[in-house]
Amino acid sequence: MKKRKFGNIGWDVSEISLGCWAMGADWGDVSEENAKDILKTSFDNGVNFFDTADVYGDGRSEKFVGEFINSTSERIYVATKAGRRINPHEAQGYYDKDLMESYVDRSLKNLNVDTIDLLQMHCPPTEVYSHDLTYEMLDNLVAKGKIQHYGFSVQTVEEAIACIQRPHTKSVQIIFNMLRLKPAEEFFKMAKEKKHSHHRKSTSCKWIINWKNEYRLFFS
Repeated sequence: MKKRKFGNIGWDVSEISLGCWAMGADWGDVSEENAKDILKTSFDNGVNFFDTADVYGDGRSEKFVGEFINSTSERIYVATKAGRRINPHEAQGYYDKDLMESYVDRSLKNLNVDTIDLLQMHCPPTEVYSHDLTYEMLDNLVAKGKIQHYGFSVQTVEEAIACIQRPHTKSVQIIFNMLRLKPAEEFFKMAKEKKHSHHRKSTSCKWIINWKNEYRLFFS
């Protein structure tokens, strides 16, 4: 498995990552045995980056990931997501520092770690990507040591562009496949340009492959 640097963070991560949505069993039965086998097989084949979320199986996926990463001394990087537990799912919830911290605390417990490598906002309402209160909330979590870095999972190119205007955004996860090629038309170029200009953000692209054969790209 080839490795590459994850942006300017300096992590050496596998070019192919594992999307762990399936382990939540939201879309069909996935046994505990199968979930553990998926993680082990991926790791044995060189994958050292797992992508999960607090709502995948209401924490079930995070717990499987946490159990696995704590079973080995090898470094495994984990990205989890937060925000979709907000009900109703509205922008104001993302600006609530106490609420978002409570979600992070739950993920820390599920993963059985002291700090989260990468926390991503989980496809929030569009206005969240451009609001200063979003970044104040996230910077607060970094300052407290509960997360190391943060990024965003987005639905549109416009949302992705809004994210990379902020200096502390370390990653953008965006869908890219034969039916959704727009990121290649605009966002990829802009992300590469950012590498050399405003924030000195180096650009790395990694594939996330999950059970739906959906391909997502991480840019960092």
